[in-house]
Amino acid sequence: MLVILPPSETKSDGGRGAPLDMDTLAFPELNPIRKRIAESLVELAADLDASRTALGLGRTQLAEVDRNADLWLAPTRPAIERYTGVLYDALDHAGMTHAQKTKATERLAIGSALFGVVRAGDMIPAYRLSGGSKLPGMPTLASIWKPELSNSLDAVDDFVVDLRSGVYQQLGPVRGAVTATVVTEGPDGSRKVVSHFNKHYKGRMAREFVRTRRNVRDINALAAVLADAGQRVEIAAPDQIVVLTD
Repeated sequence: MLVILPPSETKSDGGRGAPLDMDTLAFPELNPIRKRIAESLVELAADLDASRTALGLGRTQLAEVDRNADLWLAPTRPAIERYTGVLYDALDHAGMTHAQKTKATERLAIGSALFGVVRAGDMIPAYRLSGGSKLPGMPTLASIWKPELSNSLDAVDDFVVDLRSGVYQQLGPVRGAVTATVVTEGPDGSRKVVSHFNKHYKGRMAREFVRTRRNVRDINALAAVLADAGQRVEIAAPDQIVVLTD
């Protein structure tokens, strides 16, 4: 099973790894695009105003430009430790056992506007680039990544669960991947898609996918993993599960 998580705008600082070496990243066939985007980000960082506009930064976020400027020089750390925020708090990688961390490295990947997708253990620096950003002089990121990212993910010989948000799914849709929707159910049976806590629940899902000893090869086994963890789950379609919350 390969579970693709969304990235986060917030990222941890520092790291103990050597500077970025794209040849060490998973999916090396994506490196030409990765290098093209990275070089554009570094060049953009020389113009503070242009960076603020292209990246959608406020005046209190100017340190993000410095991160991009140092993209090739900054220390790295595993991607699963680099991304932070609500989803990654719920995943709680730091609180996993050694065996669970090994499974996380095997089972988790993370979507990225800069890298397309990385494995959990890939060593990356901090950076700022969102899926909806548009770099000067370049087409949209979706145009840049298609169809190469989809081709790479379609070639994965495994059962794929795509937990990325819509904008990141559009960078490289995966044929046949199972997606998940989180909804609340009212006393009258009405349902509403969860927005605020969506990342939290997807982090919890990912944690269960790492912890399970089941050999998950289809959507039925996937739903069973979540049910075993006490979550209410429905199979809405051959490629979609719904997680219900109160």
